[in-house]
Amino acid sequence: MPHKQAIILLIEGKSAGNLSLVPALEKAGYHLKVVHTAKAALEWCLRLTPDLIVFDASSMRSNGVRSCRRLRQLLGKGVPIIHTRAEGDVADMEAGADVYLERPFTARKLLNRIRILLPVDDTDEEIIQLGDLIFYRTKRTVEVRGMGEKRLTPKLAFLLEEFIRHPCQIITRRQLMQNVWKTDYVGDTRTLDVHIRWIRECIEKNPARPKLLRTVRGKGYILSIPVTVEK
Repeated sequence: MPHKQAIILLIEGKSAGNLSLVPALEKAGYHLKVVHTAKAALEWCLRLTPDLIVFDASSMRSNGVRSCRRLRQLLGKGVPIIHTRAEGDVADMEAGADVYLERPFTARKLLNRIRILLPVDDTDEEIIQLGDLIFYRTKRTVEVRGMGEKRLTPKLAFLLEEFIRHPCQIITRRQLMQNVWKTDYVGDTRTLDVHIRWIRECIEKNPARPKLLRTVRGKGYILSIPVTVEK
């Protein structure tokens, strides 16, 4: 699906005023649906499934964490969510969003995040191979020889690519939170733990005894494939 045909659900407070995200999204040419409460968003999503959700909690009275999590539970991992928060608020990973943005941010930054998260045109595929592991970067799938091809969510694709770009190197939990989740907050990394488990379910023959994506106790994780990345 071309990006310009994507349906974006924007949850934004009525009092957003000059900080409203509507003009930027309309100017970019997206099919935009705007609701002003989380309840209205949930009701809309029961009828239709958007390609992406922008939950502008910074314009609402609530931080939106619980409501954002309910949307994630309703729609599953296939619909990317961008969660915004007021300046100075700490990102709460329990919201289940793919990207967290803190005010102030530019319209360009928001649109760049949206372009990355939306479904892509897989006619121009980029393939990265590490030994028996093949990562189809454009269509966000991974294949390990003998295990078949598995589709990844945008966040899982970002996480796997972070390891693929640094094979046989220990990557700390802090680095992963900074590079993949774009936050310095490492007080609660349960979200990271869950995503590591999901990656292992895609690439490991026995996820409970991983041989490719291993934990280095007290340090982080390492993708153990001693070969050079090939494109």
